[in-house]
Amino acid sequence: MSTAERAAEATGGEPGGGAADEVPAWAEVSPEAARRLLVAAVEAFAERGYHATTTRDIAGRAGMSPAALYIHYKTKEELLHRISRIGHDKALRILETAADGDGSAAERLTDAVTTFVRWHAAHHTTARVVQYELDALGDEHRAEIVELRRRSDAAVRRIINDGVKAGEFRVADVSGTTLAVLSLCIDVARWFNVEGRRTPDEVGALYAELVLRMVAADSARGPSSV
Repeated sequence: MSTAERAAEATGGEPGGGAADEVPAWAEVSPEAARRLLVAAVEAFAERGYHATTTRDIAGRAGMSPAALYIHYKTKEELLHRISRIGHDKALRILETAADGDGSAAERLTDAVTTFVRWHAAHHTTARVVQYELDALGDEHRAEIVELRRRSDAAVRRIINDGVKAGEFRVADVSGTTLAVLSLCIDVARWFNVEGRRTPDEVGALYAELVLRMVAADSARGPSSV
């Protein structure tokens, strides 16, 4: 991935200055110096891992002195928590919006998976940090993020339960299936490559179809052409 692509992906935009299909991931972070440090931390954590990254690494990537970092973030762990909280808030909004939407359970599940997967693909660098550095958080911050993950799980489980009750889905183990669906979606962040043959939209559509087959939805379509 080019430098421009990394910067655009980390900030929620698109290479070349195109607008993303959502508010940029770090728009809520201010002032601008705090945002630069957060973007630099995302890149460093994704590339080197949380424990191998130093505050000096982060400040250097942001073009700032190490002392400047502590003006905005007391510790490296506070930076990780801010990244994780914003990412998990976004994930929860995606899934709860779909769960609360109109339409059949199959339509809502399709919307949830398509949007969730598309975000994890389009923002795969950020998503890797958000989803896979949870254990690096302190106990209090980790408990906060675990609660957000529990609510995300509940949103998907609610859609699947609705589908079972309506006779749309044939699922013997709703909790286990919910876990499988979320794991499938989240793992996109680990392997997605912007130079691959599928776009985030295409991966989202493919995974939505696979999930409908997983729940034995009557509306599942034939073989994918994606």
